[in-house]
Amino acid sequence: MASSIKVRTSIRDGIVTVRTIIRHPMHTGFEIDETSGEVIPAHFIETVTVRHGEKTVLQCDWSRAVSANPYLSFAFSGAKAGDPLSISWKDNKNEGDSVEIKIE
Repeated sequence: MASSIKVRTSIRDGIVTVRTIIRHPMHTGFEIDETSGEVIPAHFIETVTVRHGEKTVLQCDWSRAVSANPYLSFAFSGAKAGDPLSISWKDNKNEGDSVEIKIE
């Protein structure tokens, strides 16, 4: 199965920029299914963690207010090309995914 996380990195002047998209429905729990008329249960990402080697460089606590297939972009310093970067997420149904890449 393909990862739900797509990541791109770039380095300029010692600053690493990370851009990622996470495929996830991010249901709020307030939506109505047009076919059945039933409420679609809440299903959203609660935490996103990004690690550079053993160091956590970003941790996000999200809620139902984040859009479907969220895009996340951030920058940090102290890395070089070839260093490992891992991104993981967990949702309110205890599902999750993770990916590890080399910074380019």
